[in-house]
Amino acid sequence: MSADTQDTAVRTTRFTRVFIYGLLIFFAAYYMMPLFVMIVNSLKPLSEITSGNMMALPRVWTLEPWRQAWSSAQIGIEPTGLKPYFVNSLLVVVPAVFISTVIGAMNGYVLTKWRFRGDTLVFGALLFSCFIPFQIVLIPMAVILGKIGIAGSIPGLVLVHVVYGIGFTTLYYRNYYAVFPTELVHAAQIDGAGFFRIFWRIMLPISGPITVVSVIWQFTNIWNDFLFGASFGGQQQPMTVALNNLVQSSTGVKEYNVHFAGAILAALPTLLVYIVAGRYFVRGLMAGSVKG
Repeated sequence: MSADTQDTAVRTTRFTRVFIYGLLIFFAAYYMMPLFVMIVNSLKPLSEITSGNMMALPRVWTLEPWRQAWSSAQIGIEPTGLKPYFVNSLLVVVPAVFISTVIGAMNGYVLTKWRFRGDTLVFGALLFSCFIPFQIVLIPMAVILGKIGIAGSIPGLVLVHVVYGIGFTTLYYRNYYAVFPTELVHAAQIDGAGFFRIFWRIMLPISGPITVVSVIWQFTNIWNDFLFGASFGGQQQPMTVALNNLVQSSTGVKEYNVHFAGAILAALPTLLVYIVAGRYFVRGLMAGSVKG
């Protein structure tokens, strides 16, 4: 290959790389534009928003909209802010994610390593539950929660999300455990290990990637849920319902800066989860997708 040909190839490769990266930067900036608008306007006084350009940086920087959204914004009748509803969401998310993940792991373990007659039907029923629309279960779930006396409470919301999430977590763990050597389980049984000892000592230690997938999936779905929270939350509503009430409670001039701050506060936990564990989510999802 001549020197001119090599130079042409190098220039072409360099141009292609610059074009691709430029295109990616453009789409990334376009995708991040709504977040930019939310952040800069949550740091402005309301008068600056109503009389200026929403794309411009603040002339007067202030954290008052954040303080108001967190602790003193009017939601419904009382000026409570989002703080108690943020706590409600945490009280729902943490136990619901933990319980549904543990049950899903045990289901996947049983369905792959402790086969029994009808196990395929059981897995099919759990898989079918993943495709049931939320709206279909509202009335039956309300009846059940009322009968057991936990309607309109945090435990009721936890139960709803655990039941609805078991199908997904079981699917993840079942596919992940499907190609795990069953001989190791049999060897542990010969050594005297029982059901739970094998589960805790052998299966869970190798379940890190799929556990990350399950936790992130459940955390995101539960934290962002609105329908179940509005239907079964009662006086202990989660963050998403409170954010909607915050926007609807505004009378007269809309307090856009407070609304933007509240929306960022509501989205912040899931954003942090994906920033911290997003790469592990992709790895775990791909690891589970090719098994079974």
